[in-house]
Amino acid sequence: MRRIAVVGAGQAGLHLALGLLAAGYRVTLVAARTPQQLRGGRVLSTQAMFGPALRIERAAGLDLWADRAPAVYSVDATLAAPPGVRALAYTMTLDEPAQSVDQRLKMAGWLELFAERGGRTEYRAVDRAGLQQLAETHELTVVATGRGELAELFARDAGRSAPQPLRTLCCLYAHGVGAPDPAAEPRARMNAIPQAGELYLQPALTLSGPCSILLWEAVPGGPLDCFADRPGPVEQLDRMRGLLREYLPWEYELWAEAEPTDALGNLYGAVTPTVRHPVAELDHGCHVFGIGDTVVLNDPITGQGANNAARAAARYLRAITEHGEAAFTPGWMRRTFDLHWREEARHSVEFTASMLAMPEHLQRVFGAAAEHPQVARRLANTYAEPSDYPSWLATPELTQAYLASL
Repeated sequence: MRRIAVVGAGQAGLHLALGLLAAGYRVTLVAARTPQQLRGGRVLSTQAMFGPALRIERAAGLDLWADRAPAVYSVDATLAAPPGVRALAYTMTLDEPAQSVDQRLKMAGWLELFAERGGRTEYRAVDRAGLQQLAETHELTVVATGRGELAELFARDAGRSAPQPLRTLCCLYAHGVGAPDPAAEPRARMNAIPQAGELYLQPALTLSGPCSILLWEAVPGGPLDCFADRPGPVEQLDRMRGLLREYLPWEYELWAEAEPTDALGNLYGAVTPTVRHPVAELDHGCHVFGIGDTVVLNDPITGQGANNAARAAARYLRAITEHGEAAFTPGWMRRTFDLHWREEARHSVEFTASMLAMPEHLQRVFGAAAEHPQVARRLANTYAEPSDYPSWLATPELTQAYLASL
């Protein structure tokens, strides 16, 4: 029975560890926090799992919240130009429902599932020396830590990475947020404010039940970039209401009864979109393999992080099981990642970069979506399956040809 270590217990690491365990491998999972610490800690992210990624989880027996998490089939999109005035408004429909589960709840549940299925978990921090020890005692060591010292061991791919954050991020989990049409099914909402940023609202499931996640994507230095002092959830909500009143008054009206879900239900920060080389060399000829945010870190504007992690976990699991008893060499690691990059990850990276830059041809798509439901639907489902991006959004010529075909 082959011995594999997974360092990091997030979306990618836990998914892979559970899959390896089910396939009969001896898996050592190293996690920084226990399930109890996760449930009692600060929110970890915003997240939206789209239908294709949910199918991957379902096939692995990991979609444990389908009967509790709100099923989201559509996104209400609005362009505010000038601020405070709706210039465009339309609905984008998903072919399959999306869902969002607070990762405090999800990762704690998966950790407990890993233990129930006989997995071995070590709850501790790992530095380079600790990673070296794991690599020397396991046939394969996979690093799924996202950021920090271990991620820095993997060399940055400058040609595929952004030089700096393109948005500052501020999120809040809240109860009591109203809906434009209370009789309609739960919908996500997306509001774009040119030169200022974007507001996303995602129906979700948190520790205390259904909630809404509000995510500000603020252009650095712009009017929405005003949370650097990291206020608590109550003050953050009050400040958000002020911004909503000025920039998105139709949203402001829906937040009159809102309140934070808990005292740790908010986050502030920024993400520099980064792609790293998938193999890190340690001492004595040891190599470790990166997965998920360790090697492909996206800004959350397109909601690709958790989806990319699920695809990577499934891809790596398949490659490991198909590799038989052969050695997990650096060459094998690179080939496995290169296939994941070509087939999956690069599409999410390129789609996210376009959404952050919003070139003219993409602006035309959003405008056309307000007039043509089929454009709105295809755009919605490109979020769900970014592999469609290169066939119609990657260049002005492709977009022009598609729009002309309407």
